[in-house]
Amino acid sequence: MKKIYLLFIVFVGLSSYAQQDAQYTQYMYNTMSVNPAYAGSRGVLSITALHRSQWVGLEGAPSTETFNINSPISDRIGLGLSVVADKIGPTTENVIDGMFSYTIETSLQGKLSFGVKGGINILNIDYDRLSRYQNEPTMLNNDMRSNIAPNVGAGLYFHDDKFYAGLSVPNILETKYFDDSSFSVAKEKINLYFISGYVFDLNPSFKFKPTVLVKAVVGAPLQLDLSANFIYNDKLTIGVAHRLDAAWSAMAGFNATDSILLGFAYDRESSELGNTKFNDGSFEFIARFELFNRFNKLLTPRHF
Repeated sequence: MKKIYLLFIVFVGLSSYAQQDAQYTQYMYNTMSVNPAYAGSRGVLSITALHRSQWVGLEGAPSTETFNINSPISDRIGLGLSVVADKIGPTTENVIDGMFSYTIETSLQGKLSFGVKGGINILNIDYDRLSRYQNEPTMLNNDMRSNIAPNVGAGLYFHDDKFYAGLSVPNILETKYFDDSSFSVAKEKINLYFISGYVFDLNPSFKFKPTVLVKAVVGAPLQLDLSANFIYNDKLTIGVAHRLDAAWSAMAGFNATDSILLGFAYDRESSELGNTKFNDGSFEFIARFELFNRFNKLLTPRHF
């Protein structure tokens, strides 16, 4: 049984026509990874690091490391850099992106940002490891194969003091890795994201922040993530989330200072995969550090 699940992970890693972007439960703290228009929107130099271990206990299960840095360089222009390492079975994808955003004031008393990004995707497949999964040789001369491809993306992001919404296509180009004569073919499919959230003041001490993420990929089911978060004294955030037909999650965030956010999330699969004794759930850790600058003193707490 364990080998069946292991081979399932391999299949996910080599999926030919449904390759998707990295998955995040704490997307509300990691927005720039899915929308380049977010770069510089917090008005400060912001540095974020995230680690995700998915389906812990299954050999070859996905794991993701993300590093983002972004800042405004004027009251309208923001820049950012994102580095993502995504591992699934015998495959590793490294993504390096540069972000640019331009922000305008609107009649809705909020700000609208237009963002673009450009970068490279580096996909590696370890065929020697794959042959060990299958207990048979792959009949390829190379144990490791790599492919580098460019990509571009774009997004829109609107926010005011209480509300935000964004629409983005992080990877516009449908990149094809390797050719049809190779052992496998993988494609970067277009991922379309919609994100939104609102902060309600319940009383002087508590706030309520629901959020939503919708992800659409050609050839894959629509992904819908819903979360409900309660914020105490602008310091402690406790919440739950549900990824439709996939997982339930518990989340916690703590603003250690005005500059430091620490967050944790635990996912438990609601699908059949979650019932196996080899799957201990998914864990996600995030840390964000910020430095104030002359463009915005960050006088009020920002929860997105």
